Amino acid sequence: MITVVGSLKGGSGKSTLTFNLGVWLAMAEVDVQLIDADPQATLTDVNQVRIEEGFAPALKVRDQSALTAENLAEAAETLIDIGTSDMDSLRLALSLCDRVLVPVPPSQADIWSTQRFVGLVESVERDRPGPEILGFINRGDTHHAVRETDEAAAALVSLNGVRFVRSRLSLRTVFRRSFSEGLAAFELDPRGKASREFNALAAALYPHLLR
Repeated sequence: MITVVGSLKGGSGKSTLTFNLGVWLAMAEVDVQLIDADPQATLTDVNQVRIEEGFAPALKVRDQSALTAENLAEAAETLIDIGTSDMDSLRLALSLCDRVLVPVPPSQADIWSTQRFVGLVESVERDRPGPEILGFINRGDTHHAVRETDEAAAALVSLNGVRFVRSRLSLRTVFRRSFSEGLAAFELDPRGKASREFNALAAALYPHLLR
C-alpha cells in the first residue's frame, strides 16, 4: 500500500508521523520504504541520525526521484512525506498513492486547510479511482479542560471526503525529543502516554498486521 502523509500547512507533524510509522512497520518485519519528497528533507535528516547512532531496525529512505509507479511497488508498504513547496511532486505522489493520511492540528485554520487539501487531492488526474483520505487529530491538547481538540475532531468528522480516524496524538514533548535523537517515540519511552497513543493510531491504520 502506498500512503501519502500530507497537508497544505507546515508544522502539522507530517515528517514525525511518517518516521514513527516507518519504524513501527519495520519493527513489525514489514518490507517498508519511505520517500522524502519534501524539499526540507527533514525525514532524510532524522534517518541520517538513526544511521549514525546505529539504531535498529534501519530504514530505507529515498528522495523524490523514487516517485514512479515501478519504484513505489518495490515494497509492501510505502510512506511518502510530502510538502507544498514542491507542488509537482505533491501532485505526482497523489496520482500514485492508495490513500492519503492527513494529520490535523486542533484549530479552525487547520480544519479549513484540510478542506482545501481534500479539494486538491480530488482534483489530481488519475488512471484509477481516487485515494481514500483519512484524517486524525495530531498535536491535540493534553488538558481535559481545553475543548478545542474535541471541537476540531467534531469538525473533522463532518468534512466531506474524509474518513475520520478516532485515534489521536497529543502534543507531547517526547515526539520532539525522540525525533531529534533518531528514535521513534515508542522507542524512547515505550511505557509513556505518547507510545500508547501512537500504538492505537498504528493499529487503526494497519489492522491487518495485528491479526
